[in-house]
Amino acid sequence: MAVIEASNASKASQDNRQVRTAWSLTAPALALMFFILLVPIVVAGILSFSNYSLGNTGFDWVGSQNYERLFSRSTYEKMFIATFTYVVTVVPISVGLGLGAALLVHSLGRVGDIYKTIYFLPVMATLLAMAIAWEFMLHPTIGMVNRTLEIACGTWLETIPFFLQGCEGNFPLWLGDRDYAIWVVCFIGIWQGFGFNMVLFLAGLTSVHRELYNAAEVDGARSGWEQFRLVTWPALGPTTVFVVTISCIRAFQVFDTIEAFWPQGGGPSKSAYVMMFAIFEKGIQQNLIGVGSAITMMFLLFVMFLTLIQRWLIERKVHYG
Repeated sequence: MAVIEASNASKASQDNRQVRTAWSLTAPALALMFFILLVPIVVAGILSFSNYSLGNTGFDWVGSQNYERLFSRSTYEKMFIATFTYVVTVVPISVGLGLGAALLVHSLGRVGDIYKTIYFLPVMATLLAMAIAWEFMLHPTIGMVNRTLEIACGTWLETIPFFLQGCEGNFPLWLGDRDYAIWVVCFIGIWQGFGFNMVLFLAGLTSVHRELYNAAEVDGARSGWEQFRLVTWPALGPTTVFVVTISCIRAFQVFDTIEAFWPQGGGPSKSAYVMMFAIFEKGIQQNLIGVGSAITMMFLLFVMFLTLIQRWLIERKVHYG
């Protein structure tokens, strides 16, 4: 009996040592996560209910006044419109192009590595540096885009209102036109983002076993479209959910393009005034920490909502078919 009790005590002591060792190893990571991730969010949430500014010794609590501004002033209305226009435009097109490019590269074998590199180049390029090239190409007088469009003058393309207006007067200013500014940013976002999505889809395609295609062919799915609809697309369900979620978060985070083209205003008439630029302008340039924190909390709310949707869909093991 005494031997059994001694054995149990020794086992309990060993288990306690393992628990202490586990906590001692994970404690630094937990502390780092707490101070780097959670504390800034809590601080931003508290400051969003104040009129705090850096350098001031004190501040006043303003309640929900900062949030009321976001839904009552035209500037922030433009912010929401520009942000959601960018997200709704860039995400589906970049995901669709990424999937198409992944299917093309995957079907070409080793030759596809060349296309993989070409498609991925915009992702590796520094967008601030590429902004110089885009700004040159979109220049209203000497830019490559408008010079190319001028070739249509005197041809049947002048029957199209866009070309007729451009040939009789001037083609759009692009970066200086409030009707086109946000769409230029969307185009650049698609150009840069679909290569990243292609890589993610390629990773998902490697997990689709060849035996599934053989079985589908035996069952009568002989065309490429039928095999894609019955095998590839359902198998890429979890990957697609992840790609869409990441693309949405990246779209909400667009900033460097706006800062490169319009460092002082967020586009003509604030037509490209997205949330991240608003946070930068209010919190950094204008030192309105309270307003900047309120916009930050709205941004985090959208990101958290997208993350919860992704988690819910993955737990349901979503597949498309």
